[in-house]
Amino acid sequence: MSVAENSRFRRARPLLVVAGLALVAGLAWWLWPHAEADGGKEAGGGKAVPVRIARASAEPLVLRMKAVGTVTPLHSVVVRSRVDGELMRLHFQEGQQVKAGDLLAQIDPRPYQVKLAHAQGTQQQNLAELENAERQLQRYRELQRQNYVSAQELSDQQSKVRQLQGRRLSDQASVDEARLQLQYTRIVAPVSGRVGLRRLDVGNLVHASDAEGLVTLAQTAPISVLFTVPEPELPALLDAVQAQPALAVESWDREERRQLASGTLSSVDNRIDTATGTLKLRAQFDNADQALFPNQFVNVRLQLGEHPALLVPDAAVQFGSQGNYVHIIDKDNKAQRRAVVLGPADDGRVAVRSGLVAGDKVVIEGIDGLEDGTAVEIITEEASTKAGA
Repeated sequence: MSVAENSRFRRARPLLVVAGLALVAGLAWWLWPHAEADGGKEAGGGKAVPVRIARASAEPLVLRMKAVGTVTPLHSVVVRSRVDGELMRLHFQEGQQVKAGDLLAQIDPRPYQVKLAHAQGTQQQNLAELENAERQLQRYRELQRQNYVSAQELSDQQSKVRQLQGRRLSDQASVDEARLQLQYTRIVAPVSGRVGLRRLDVGNLVHASDAEGLVTLAQTAPISVLFTVPEPELPALLDAVQAQPALAVESWDREERRQLASGTLSSVDNRIDTATGTLKLRAQFDNADQALFPNQFVNVRLQLGEHPALLVPDAAVQFGSQGNYVHIIDKDNKAQRRAVVLGPADDGRVAVRSGLVAGDKVVIEGIDGLEDGTAVEIITEEASTKAGA
């Protein structure tokens, strides 16, 4: 470059700098409103993060213990015959609901009718002999007063009468036993419930020694659920039982999506199982709709009572290396990290013992990437509906 050209460049350089600065200023002026329109509100040099919130609320919290239980009939009976004989008739259908005292089966009664008739015949013979001996005794007493019979003869007659009186009692017992055996040929339901599958058909010989019996009868209404609680939860359970003996119990299906029945805690076992470290409990349910079935596995929720608490949704709580925390939204719509101390949880909500006050806005969606001071945009249900439309 020549001296003349270098001189002209130095004179023109200030003009180039001014023109460059003007271009940058114009570009910034044009980009600023467009950046607000495209990116939304800005604070601290970044975009506002869309979040969904919930408010911490002071409400009663239902304290519950959860366990897995087994539906167990209050009465489960193997119906057996108490006499031997041929099975003549069955008076039930498999799976049928029966009431206590209903006739279930009939054993051939004829052999036992014969035994009863024989016992009654023997009883009548001995009664006639007793009556004759009593009349003879009365005559002996009159004759002895007149000295026509000796005292020894009177004593012998008295002994004979007492012997026949004893035989009368024995005969009556034989008649009662025969009548009882005859009654046993009618097999009736000992309790109300549902009968299972029969184990014998009509025509088979039935024996009192048969272990399997005729059928199994299980009481289904009311019915119980057996479940266990771990030993560390025993103090809270006992306190609740003392305060309210009839604690409410809910029974839910395997997926805990549908409640099957509501009942009450009926009994607590008297010792802890040392092998498992658990205590066994029984809850009773009316089960009028037959929603609970014997040996069914269910999820149990035992309600220990209600206590005042500050509640937030489970989704708001985060777990970090320094403890539990939530993100709250301040009045400037900025996120703030807040350490919390948690209490018991129930039905998707958790109690907060310290760190929050009622009314605090906690973030439940959009938590990823939030830091102290991050600007947020609260998404409402109305805004979500419009966006979906």
